Amino acid sequence: MILSKKSNVVTYDEFLDYKRSYHKDYDIRGLTKPQRRIFLDLARFRVVVAGRRFGKTVLGVTECLYNAQLGMKRNIWYIAPTYKMAKDLVWEELKDAIPADMIASKNEAELSITLKGYGSKITLKGADNPDSLRGKGLDFVVFDEAADIDSETWFKVIYPALTDRKGGALFIGTPKGYNWFYDLFIAAKAKTNWAAFSYTTAEGGNVSVEELEYAKETLSKKHFEQEFMASFETLGNTVYSSFNRNNNVDSGIEDLDLPIYIGMDFNVNPMSAVLGSRVTNQLHLFDEIEIPNGNTEEMCEEIKKRYPKRKIIIAPDPSGKARKTSAPVGQTDFSIIKSYGFTIIAPNKAPAVVDRINEVNALCQNAKGKRRLYINPKCKGIIKALDGLTYKKDTSLPDKSLGLDHITDALGYLVHMEFPIKKRDLKTLKVVGL
Repeated sequence: MILSKKSNVVTYDEFLDYKRSYHKDYDIRGLTKPQRRIFLDLARFRVVVAGRRFGKTVLGVTECLYNAQLGMKRNIWYIAPTYKMAKDLVWEELKDAIPADMIASKNEAELSITLKGYGSKITLKGADNPDSLRGKGLDFVVFDEAADIDSETWFKVIYPALTDRKGGALFIGTPKGYNWFYDLFIAAKAKTNWAAFSYTTAEGGNVSVEELEYAKETLSKKHFEQEFMASFETLGNTVYSSFNRNNNVDSGIEDLDLPIYIGMDFNVNPMSAVLGSRVTNQLHLFDEIEIPNGNTEEMCEEIKKRYPKRKIIIAPDPSGKARKTSAPVGQTDFSIIKSYGFTIIAPNKAPAVVDRINEVNALCQNAKGKRRLYINPKCKGIIKALDGLTYKKDTSLPDKSLGLDHITDALGYLVHMEFPIKKRDLKTLKVVGL
């Protein structure tokens, strides 16, 4: 599409007039002002860095539907980091955005919709299998959460598929440190036919001030800057970047004869546990247990030995409900714990690794500078692990080869149960007027 305009951007009314000359029923009044600005830009490739709840999916779906109507038999893809994400987060939104009388056919297995009168097809894809994306000529592509997609998917797979049709692309996502998405964003500011945009969550207009204040309370400073301020914060290679020995380790932390809360990991080498008290809204760790080649019975015996006649509440790895790797045949880790008279608190399924990490980081220090995790210096194992655990190179996964992840997992299970980052029902935005 080429407009006879010297500027890359035309006014909203001018652009609507242009589109309506071809598509009388098309409208974008459901978009916010920042979304409209992006939509109206005529650059072939656009890179959008945005905070959480900006309305990235809404914008992406709108772009796909519009581009599918620019000609006949156009091929439009919406690419998410995984197929599951595409199906769970985008498919229903796409179906809701397209009126039934515009749909010629719909393929639930393929996640595709063909438009009536155009023959153009919009298909949702997952970048977790890049080779499956090869071989198709494309007219337009949306990269959702681009920072979580391998750069080779763009450079080696998708860009070549756009060249013969001179197709365009919209890259949109939340920053994840200084990776290829950052490089693309910086390059887009200087390249011809490229445009770069950056919006915070607040600028997106979909989240209240109260919700943002809540996020500051529950997230670490760096994570808040990254997730809500659209800042390319480098979290470094350290997993628990908010932990600081000088501030989170305190020799005054001791057993106050309160109920003992224990986080437990069932890995057998070592079997790991952290022990502490909940003091108002803080977690005070005063002991730890690591048993090389241990099992659940040995761990429970050690807890009983150290703290007889105490109320014990254990937050274990939720998979212990069924696992038997650290338990005798015929028993589960959970059944053994209960046999010792301990209380178990656990969700139905294990929380995502990234969620546990964020929750521990937020307890170490949140975006408002508050620290709520304090550790006695004698807990050398957990202190060493929080200080030293790093990510595997070029991944968002902790490096298990360091042997520091088991005791931090134990802490993560406890924090998730007692100090979780609660998912608030933030306002969402729907595409209207299509």
